[in-house]
Amino acid sequence: MAIMEISVMPMGTDHPSISSYISHCCEVLKEESGLKYQVTPMSTVVEGELDRLLEAVKKMHRAPFNDGVMRVVTSITIDERRDKEESMEDMVRAVM
Repeated sequence: MAIMEISVMPMGTDHPSISSYISHCCEVLKEESGLKYQVTPMSTVVEGELDRLLEAVKKMHRAPFNDGVMRVVTSITIDERRDKEESMEDMVRAVM
């Protein structure tokens, strides 16, 4: 299992707030992937099999284009361990 952090940034919108675009990205993630995720103030963290995560990020990246945005910058960070299964909660517990 892998854990991926996703940050989708629509560029050149009419307003400084991008929350409606990010909300749409999260709807796409919830409806189309069924993956476990956590929204944070600066990004969304998702866990699951790598192929499913990559498919989900592709759909999330494309969502603002469907809302009329002409430029989208998406950053991802992937943490994949093969020595043991570890969830988002496990990683947070290890730090706390």
